[in-house]
Amino acid sequence: MTVNAKLSTAKGQDLYRRAKKLIPGGTQLLSKRPELFLPDQWPSYFSKARGVEVTDVDGNTYVDMSMMAIGACVLGYADPDVDGAVKAAIDAGSASTLNAPEEVELAELLCELHPWSGMVRYARAGGEAMMMAVRIARAKSGRDKVAFSGYHGWCDWYLAANLADEAALDGQLMPGLDPAGVPRGLKGTALPFHYNRLDELKAIVDANHGELGAIVMEPQRGQAPDPGFLESVRDIATEIGAVLIFDEVTTGWRMTDGGIHMLLGVNPDIAVFAKAMANGYPMAAIVGAVPVMEAAQSTFISSTNWTERVGTVAALATIRKYRRERVAEHLKMIGNLMFDGWKRAAANTGIALHTEGLPSLTHFGFEHPDEPLLTTLFTQDMLERGYLAYSQFKPSFAHQPAHVAEYMKAVESSFAMIADAIRAGDYASRLKGPCARRGFYRLTS
Repeated sequence: MTVNAKLSTAKGQDLYRRAKKLIPGGTQLLSKRPELFLPDQWPSYFSKARGVEVTDVDGNTYVDMSMMAIGACVLGYADPDVDGAVKAAIDAGSASTLNAPEEVELAELLCELHPWSGMVRYARAGGEAMMMAVRIARAKSGRDKVAFSGYHGWCDWYLAANLADEAALDGQLMPGLDPAGVPRGLKGTALPFHYNRLDELKAIVDANHGELGAIVMEPQRGQAPDPGFLESVRDIATEIGAVLIFDEVTTGWRMTDGGIHMLLGVNPDIAVFAKAMANGYPMAAIVGAVPVMEAAQSTFISSTNWTERVGTVAALATIRKYRRERVAEHLKMIGNLMFDGWKRAAANTGIALHTEGLPSLTHFGFEHPDEPLLTTLFTQDMLERGYLAYSQFKPSFAHQPAHVAEYMKAVESSFAMIADAIRAGDYASRLKGPCARRGFYRLTS
């Protein structure tokens, strides 16, 4: 494990200032905005990443104990098996007038992993894949309205929820999402309900009799489903003729070989995958039952770059290694070590802390009125110790127990410093920059 933190991120900060003048919002992905982690100090840009180590443009090398490319690099950065398959595909030609045969091979593998399904379409990102899934569902059902729970991306069908009530999405993991640019004609077509609130879904069904074409949700995320909840959602969808879509963009390949719904015992009509399925290469898949997926032929869904070879080959290599090496068990083992370590460090230092999430999608939070300040202070302190660290952690196959053990030594020291700052009441003054921001907001500088 190599840690070479020089404590200067000047080049990265300068590059980000330039980016904000050239790129609306500064980054292509909201979840990678430096303001969400450590404003004016976060390294912002990388020059190299391998295993669990990231080197920034200033030459600092950190151990990534945070989000591993927002959960995409489930095997670790620059996995040799995946990269080797991709390099071979590039050498053979990544695109041509003809189709890549790997498309059929991957479809067969995805249907093998999800026996309830029978057909597959591809995209290259989670948001567009969800847009495709909703389009197929509407085409199949002949209805426009969508009931949903959770976060599902940036597209019009989803942000339409905030046309009726600007706070409608605030309980769906991403507060502050503005529907500017979403056609007003979509008002009333996206109807939110909270996870495990079957009564809310039933109320939507009752109020929109015969108009609901799809129910969209993550099968599980921060909390487990109440007994019978998913089964009841499945029954409702079947009864009213709506297409049930499970968004597995985040949860896919985190707990098992494929979708987490396989562990929960409830099958959707469509499951959507992206992120971890190709270990950081652009790839997404819409997997569905044949009668539903056939509706894709009654509407126009087509894109040149959905046919390139690299994403498909990367997905095949990733899934095969994932199965061969029993990666799901490794992720759960590392995640549980993190949960135990955070709890132990909090107990040893007198910090009030709660932990939540799946073992492969872990999270902690300081139980304090000024929690955002404390989390920012933690990120700042851990960066100086050579770690990319935050209140979330998404384990990868490259993370080993030794990484967790060394990280936890740093965490306990950091928690001790934070406990001292709480007692002294000077935690805000210990920050070397602004407090981290939360949710979506417009950058003004």
